[in-house]
Amino acid sequence: MTALYIGSIRTRGGYRPPVTVRAESKDEARHYLSARYPCDRIEAVLPARYWPPCSDTGRDRGDIREHHG
Repeated sequence: MTALYIGSIRTRGGYRPPVTVRAESKDEARHYLSARYPCDRIEAVLPARYWPPCSDTGRDRGDIREHHG
């Protein structure tokens, strides 16, 4: 069963907006983020304790979403 994780991703120009990813483990979430953002640095991947229910966070394993402002 998948869980929702939040990634902190840094580019050369600064941080990306918050990114969520659906994965079965923290390591799997990091793997998906590394594949999606190969030139950026994944600084942290944490389980999402609370996320607004109206936000689109995907439903399937490997779904990645950026959440702007």
